[in-house]
Amino acid sequence: MSKEYKQGQIVYVIIRNPHSQDVANVQEAVVMHDPDSPDTLSLFLNETFYPLNDEVAVFLSASEAEQAFKEAFVPREGDSKNHG
Repeated sequence: MSKEYKQGQIVYVIIRNPHSQDVANVQEAVVMHDPDSPDTLSLFLNETFYPLNDEVAVFLSASEAEQAFKEAFVPREGDSKNHG
């Protein structure tokens, strides 16, 4: 991973609702040592540990995460999924 994270660091991630994949939001997470693998850092979010790896988009600020969220999930004016 290109970024260095530290125990206790607050970061932000974009989480999709597991019950409705078209619903997502930005959430705060904490970088923590994984209790099952103390030498490994993980993300602690919603009372659960998640792997801290390249498969997760981690942002250092809420504004950076919100911008990425808007680019990925908020339709731009003039965009339409129904072209016909």
